[in-house]
Amino acid sequence: MKKLFLLIGAPGSGKTTDASLIAKKHSDKIVHYSTGDMLREEVASGSELGATIEEFISKGALVPLNIIVDTIISAINQAPVDVVLIDGYPRSTEQMTAFDEIVEKEDDIELTSVIEVRVSEQVAKDRILGRAAEAKAGEERSDDSIEVFYDRMKIYTDPLAEIQEFYTAKNLLKVINGERELEPIVAEMEAFILENI
Repeated sequence: MKKLFLLIGAPGSGKTTDASLIAKKHSDKIVHYSTGDMLREEVASGSELGATIEEFISKGALVPLNIIVDTIISAINQAPVDVVLIDGYPRSTEQMTAFDEIVEKEDDIELTSVIEVRVSEQVAKDRILGRAAEAKAGEERSDDSIEVFYDRMKIYTDPLAEIQEFYTAKNLLKVINGERELEPIVAEMEAFILENI
């Protein structure tokens, strides 16, 4: 049985970093996938699907539902260990509902918790724009400009209340304060995950 933890948080909330540190420390039992990374890998592969995904990502728009859900379910089923952390999903009520319906039917996957790394819009913006400034020296991610930040933030916040309500009703939502230093955030998330596997 695969135990699944979904991590949600605003762009710049640090959810990908948090999850990757935990998975690295417990690589014998925890694996981490970022939906963004999974999609970017597909783009990098140069496939037709990748080209379609790139059109959406470059505009800061949502990748179509069926592409995302297929990518995630396939990654969970192929995961080398039983505890799977996936960050950046769901990003819409449609994604949430579609995923919930599929997980209900999957005997081998249990959605254990949805962890929200909560930060204010100001903190998210400062972090993202800081990352964009640092990237100027190196290779810039195409999604780190101010206009795209506001688009991504709106995409994140618009369905957020409904997503929170849905998972709270199922007693699955865990909120972590993401405005602290990295260490206490990771420690709290790690302890929560280990307690629930």
